[in-house]
Amino acid sequence: MIKMENLRDDIKTIINSAYPYIEEFNPAQKAVIESGYLEDKSNYIICIPTASGKTVLGVLPALKTILDGGKAVYAAPLLSIQNEKVKEFKAFEEHGISVGKHPASSDLSVMVFESFDALTRFSWNTLSDVDTLIIDEFHMIGEFTRGPTLEAAITRAKIINPSMRIIALSATLRNIEEIEGWLEGKCVEHDYRPVPLHKEVLDAEMFNTKNKNDVIVKVLEKSIKDSSQALAFVSTRRFTESLATYVSKKIDKKINVKQRESFKEVAEKILDVPKRKGSLPTTTCLKLAESIEHGVAFHHAGLFNEQKEIIEDEFRNGNILMITATPSLMYGVNLPSKTVVIRDNTRWTAQGPQPIPVFDYEQMSGRAGRPQYDDVGYSYLIAKTMDEAMNLEAYYIDGEIELTNSKLVDNKDAILKQIIAQIASTLSKNLDELTEFFSKTLYGYQMANNPSMAMFAADSIRYELENSLEFLLQNGIIRATPEGLKTTDFGSLIAKSNYSVETAVKIKEYISGITQINVNEFIYALCETPDVPLISFKGRKSKDPVREKLSEAGLFAVDIGNPEATAVSLMEWIDERNEYEIENRYSVYSASTRRSAYEASRLVKFAKDTSEVLGNYSNLKDFDILSARLYYGVKEDIIPLVVSVKRLGRKRARNLVRIFGNDLSGVSENELQKVEGIGPKLAEKIRLFANK
Repeated sequence: MIKMENLRDDIKTIINSAYPYIEEFNPAQKAVIESGYLEDKSNYIICIPTASGKTVLGVLPALKTILDGGKAVYAAPLLSIQNEKVKEFKAFEEHGISVGKHPASSDLSVMVFESFDALTRFSWNTLSDVDTLIIDEFHMIGEFTRGPTLEAAITRAKIINPSMRIIALSATLRNIEEIEGWLEGKCVEHDYRPVPLHKEVLDAEMFNTKNKNDVIVKVLEKSIKDSSQALAFVSTRRFTESLATYVSKKIDKKINVKQRESFKEVAEKILDVPKRKGSLPTTTCLKLAESIEHGVAFHHAGLFNEQKEIIEDEFRNGNILMITATPSLMYGVNLPSKTVVIRDNTRWTAQGPQPIPVFDYEQMSGRAGRPQYDDVGYSYLIAKTMDEAMNLEAYYIDGEIELTNSKLVDNKDAILKQIIAQIASTLSKNLDELTEFFSKTLYGYQMANNPSMAMFAADSIRYELENSLEFLLQNGIIRATPEGLKTTDFGSLIAKSNYSVETAVKIKEYISGITQINVNEFIYALCETPDVPLISFKGRKSKDPVREKLSEAGLFAVDIGNPEATAVSLMEWIDERNEYEIENRYSVYSASTRRSAYEASRLVKFAKDTSEVLGNYSNLKDFDILSARLYYGVKEDIIPLVVSVKRLGRKRARNLVRIFGNDLSGVSENELQKVEGIGPKLAEKIRLFANK
């Protein structure tokens, strides 16, 4: 039982049953609880290291609120974290607390930042019912893409529901007083880590090698002796693969027979994923399976989602020795490991290679040391030379993390989206009201409280808003009326979507300039927007096949990059090519084709809605057909079959049509079952469809 006297009995009972492994709170958790944050009505920022048990500190005030008859929202930055937390919090349902993804239907709802933002724009009654807001990974407020969404959502929520209490859970922040001032809250900081973290810079010279990868081999060999695991972070997808391949070959002799058997089982699961989807394993799948057979996996966005899940689960189960990953894994699922290796201290940006922030170094290092398993965690940053090692130590291990600053104005799309949100929700009707709202954001607060900027703060915000308003008026997104600024129908459509303003404007321009849809041209236009996840090239192989396919489709591209690779992959996808065929022909990470096709399919529906609000009704059916083709990956003739017969899939549907033709009404269930992969249940569904 938890030895914690100053917790209410009903809360203690729930925590004991949902988290049976917590015998007592650790010093960081005790310090936060003893600060009185559960009884105090103030907003709070809780700053403690990664893996120090922040979630439970968020859960406690949420439970208190719900047990007292209120509602709580737990906001997280990523879908993977949302799903993980929903699963974790389901244990509270035994105590009569409903858990879900929306406060309209749950006592405790787990929402991603974007969904909470939408709540502050369109669902004020529901937002007014929320008594406590817990924000996980709050330090992401200073991040370029998601930070502005969170910042504006908090600002709006404070205006619409001023009595709502905010508990922000964060890794260490440097300018904490400033954040406290903006949130009008108190901060509790603690540096306790349940698993002590040992940070070091290793260099190739100390191991008598010129190669950083050989240093990683040495680290993994030590882990194997230790019966522990390692995570290695590198800067690109290609590097995750080359490192995994290199290390897996080097450690081959260190693996025992039992390990080999379990690694082989994992490799077979990996190869089974594309087969179940009707594709041969791609070269990426084969490379992954081969390195997993030696206990090393790579993990990046170019894999099938199911493969990533297998790698994560098997790593947690101890069936993989090392994962090599891109830094995006540091924010994703909970994958701690005794040892973390950071090989690359730079990452590629539009300005060329740049040093990774100290904050990101801390986040990656924070993955080292598993609570409940390890008594110490090791983080190794790798340098080539002794001199470089000294510089890296000064910069990363002894240096200070960066200030957390608002990116609201740096991110042009964010400021446009938030202006549209304010006008669509009728919270701001003119420039003065918009200026007032933006002055209440973190950006406004930081400007007003910066001694060198305070004099210009209001003028600066006004200038940014005037420029943005001009763009929105010119593009028919907002309009001026005697009652003030209003969104047009097109503007309201953007406000209700999560799409960027740039995407919406590009789609509007495309629709306005055509009389009928050219499928390939439209797919290419969609791939040039920021809202279609890009399929990337695998290496430095020739890009000529992509160029040839585009010119075959009557499309001309000066540069051949990832948008072009994506466009060509999607053209092939709707022509019923599978991932194996796409990857072989174009040398791209084709496993992410389905995700790109799904998002492109949704974007086509948005284009159809845009066409309707523009009063252009001539192509609506064509939009529906293209959306279905992208979603199912089919030619037009079998759309009715794959849409009507659930779980049939495109491969079996095509086989049916090839064998029996398009009219299946005279085909018996017995005959249908002779087609590979069609059993009695599916045959029955096909007959029902054919006899409609």
